[in-house]
Amino acid sequence: MIDHIGFSVSNLKRSVAFYKAALAPLGVTLMVELDKDMTGGYEGAGFGSDGKPYFWIGIGKPVKSHTHVAFLAKDRVGVAAFYEAAIKAGGKDNGLPGLRPHYHKDYFGAFVLDPDGHNIEAVCHRPA
Repeated sequence: MIDHIGFSVSNLKRSVAFYKAALAPLGVTLMVELDKDMTGGYEGAGFGSDGKPYFWIGIGKPVKSHTHVAFLAKDRVGVAAFYEAAIKAGGKDNGLPGLRPHYHKDYFGAFVLDPDGHNIEAVCHRPA
């Protein structure tokens, strides 16, 4: 089981604004912001739910390849709401909300590229 994941972004303020908007429909919120004085060098933000940040973004060396992260949605409406919020927050379409039966018959996902080109997904595995 994965406890948390993190990756570098080029502009922390811009990315925090994007993820606050994009992840809100999934119940994932900004939980903590860390600055260099607090950590001795790291500047970042942690998003999560139920009192635990598990998705981290921070300033660091540029990532040479893009990352893919999928967030679980409670239902297909949540997937669509994520997609709409992410596009409105400046994300770029990378796959409209819909079934992806090549994964499995109930795989319903949507894909958006964040401001740095990372492929961010919301997915629901439940039947309609």
